[in-house]
Amino acid sequence: MDFAPSPRAQDYLERTRAFLEERVYPAESVHARQRAELDAQGRPHDPVPVLEDLKRDARARGLWNLFLPEATDPAHGLTVTDYAHVAALTGRSPQLAPEALNCSAPDTGNMEVLHHFGTEEQRRQWLEPLLDGTIRSCFGMTEPDVASSDATNVALRIAADGDDLVLNGRKWWISGAADPRCEVMLVLGLSDPDAPRYFQHSLVAVPLDTPGVEVVRDLTVLGFTDQQGHCEVQLTDVRVPAENLVGERGGGFLIGQSRLGPGRIHHCMRLIGLAERVLEAMVERAGSRVAFGARLAEQGVVQEWIAESRMEIEQARLLTLKTAWLIDTVGAGHARTEIAAIKVVAPRMTARVVDRAIQLFGAAGVGGDTPLAGAYAYARALRLADGPDEVHLASVARTEIVPYLKGERRVRT
Repeated sequence: MDFAPSPRAQDYLERTRAFLEERVYPAESVHARQRAELDAQGRPHDPVPVLEDLKRDARARGLWNLFLPEATDPAHGLTVTDYAHVAALTGRSPQLAPEALNCSAPDTGNMEVLHHFGTEEQRRQWLEPLLDGTIRSCFGMTEPDVASSDATNVALRIAADGDDLVLNGRKWWISGAADPRCEVMLVLGLSDPDAPRYFQHSLVAVPLDTPGVEVVRDLTVLGFTDQQGHCEVQLTDVRVPAENLVGERGGGFLIGQSRLGPGRIHHCMRLIGLAERVLEAMVERAGSRVAFGARLAEQGVVQEWIAESRMEIEQARLLTLKTAWLIDTVGAGHARTEIAAIKVVAPRMTARVVDRAIQLFGAAGVGGDTPLAGAYAYARALRLADGPDEVHLASVARTEIVPYLKGERRVRT
């Protein structure tokens, strides 16, 4: 296994690192101030001006849409493993860097879906402006009235009516729906209730300005309000052309699952980058603060926190890079176990590292003067996003248990 970035990827890494140091890190305080100003004006979801400036600069530097795999966009020639290294860098400034490079969720997953399954017209109408960064999108799967950790429970109804599809139901935790630039939602709904379990659902592109689409409210994440929003959305007799069906009728569940594989690589590597920056802050704090006559860095318990954090970051990084390498070499279908594993490992690891940092920073760690509370909320929420830990643990367990139940002997090498 070779996880090293290719020479081309190394060039992108150096350029991304320079962009972060020259533009992104200095913009973080500006972003916080502009967000506060927009909040005070009652416009918490409006685009933040400094981020739009960063996007223009990133594009001029050729740092744009790097998440697209080599097979999809040979222009940058990055493999999934290559991009994983870049994603880790962007995770060091999760509110700014991913979007600045047009590499932020949920748009990345939606762009991949439209590329692989969309019609020519769907690509023209939504994929091209998403790739251009002129609109945003959201993905409507989770519902408040069913256990959406099992996506086959999704109950929003999609009914055929002549040349139209009519949608009725309620979604929530729809990330991105509050952003005024969000123009389309890819909606997973029940279209064929009598079909086999995994072929009952379809995916439909629904413009957010369609009559009957109502963004009911924005939901906070552990008390934090994100710019893009995480919304409850009601769809009442929403009528769209049948041509808005994405992929085949009854294929929505499988399309949705295919969307999540590479996206989990992106999430996990960004978390690793965030954990790295938090660990750096821990080390700096420990070396500069004195308590009971000694620097915190000389306290045994603090040394343990720092050592444990370093080891856990490296373990998560290696497992995530192995998963990316498997996707590159044998495909996401043969990396399902590893994809499930990293989705558990990386958020847990990052939450532990941030928790130690909060403890080290004391009262400052839970206040608004440091970004640690927000970082913890981000990492903790990702133990639920794209499926809770327990679903992924069950998937990993089945891989180990089923062969034995079938009388097969597996020897790991």
